[in-house]
Amino acid sequence: MPGPSMFHPQRRARRGAALTLVFAGVLATGAAAGSWSPDGRGGQDGRKAPEVRAASRTAARPADRAVAGDERPGDGAGTPVDRGEVEAAAARAVEDGKSGSEAAAEVVGRSGDRWSAVYSAREYEGLERALNGTYIGVGLSARRAAGGRTEVDSVRPGSPAGRAGLRPGDRLRSVDGTPVDGTPVTEVVARLRGDTAARPGPGTPVRIGVERAGRSWERTLYRARLATESVTVERLAGDGSAGAAGAAAVRIKVGSFTRGTGEQVRAAAAQALPGEGILLDLRGNSGGLVDEAVTAASAFLDGGLVATYDVHGRQRALEARTGGATALPLVVLVDGGTMSAAELLAGALQDRGRAVVAGSRTFGKGSVQMPSRLADGSVAELTVGHYRTPAGRVVDGRGIAPDLVVRGDAEERARTVLSGLGGGS
Repeated sequence: MPGPSMFHPQRRARRGAALTLVFAGVLATGAAAGSWSPDGRGGQDGRKAPEVRAASRTAARPADRAVAGDERPGDGAGTPVDRGEVEAAAARAVEDGKSGSEAAAEVVGRSGDRWSAVYSAREYEGLERALNGTYIGVGLSARRAAGGRTEVDSVRPGSPAGRAGLRPGDRLRSVDGTPVDGTPVTEVVARLRGDTAARPGPGTPVRIGVERAGRSWERTLYRARLATESVTVERLAGDGSAGAAGAAAVRIKVGSFTRGTGEQVRAAAAQALPGEGILLDLRGNSGGLVDEAVTAASAFLDGGLVATYDVHGRQRALEARTGGATALPLVVLVDGGTMSAAELLAGALQDRGRAVVAGSRTFGKGSVQMPSRLADGSVAELTVGHYRTPAGRVVDGRGIAPDLVVRGDAEERARTVLSGLGGGS
């Protein structure tokens, strides 16, 4: 079983609540492609819900991982749940022929700890698949629109949704005959993925009701196993002038930290030519595996501390590898959708004086959960501590404040900053 992790805002603390993205190891996640704002009831407040459950588990060390939960600035996490009480409740329920996971979820729910969670064995298998950068679904992300409506936010080319002609802005009216207006987006996503189906998996059908420009129709889609694309790289050419457009740079966009993401970031950083700078874009990053975030930090640091975290009061340290590219000018872009592992990375580069962080304050989640297998095969992930940046800053409930607050075209401002740092022009 994976170790500690840091999870997405849409964690579930009771059965029936929907979840979206999660990661394993020392877990750190957040919202993908947008600024998340949990509503405290297992739903989400009007932002985006990617269909893929962003992998948010991470291994601080192979045999000693921790999960980080999500917390809105100013929100409390309730009373930490006693692991022994949860395990005992599940065991008693199983002996009585009842659901161990439901009994465990009741204990978690009474605690008020919003970021501890209970998953069925099947749900946890889905989280494990997410760690490998794959998921089962139809290839769309959704968002809450005005009036409680659900709209398509993006459609993956070549996916079942893409082949069916769905477009961003389409209204989702129903999933398998059940209206979705007023339903938390995360729950809609769970239905699309088949998390509530008796036999989910590739090739299984899901019928959706869609509306566009006043026209309504229904279409049956067949779920597929899809791969996430957590890292994209683009070379931004300079034009020889001062200012934003003149700064030559390699733009590295990291959507989440699934397995292999850290090495992809290292490979992308190695593509930078002499005189170029790097834009590390963590906006909307849903977090993920902490060890992958540490590997990504190693691309820009020559060893040293990346973060610390505690498990039941015992401190652990996460260290970067040596040999990173320390001379490249570096700007990190963040926003309110930058979460968990992404916040850990941004905070480390900021505290170490390695990068200028630009954008808006990050989401603010950094509680640590540890998983425990229950008597019926389900898994409870319970809060055990928090992580801190190299300077000792607490991220949970506070977020990372950027060095440069940017409203509007953050990328343009970032390239201006790169020019001032010595980026190519």
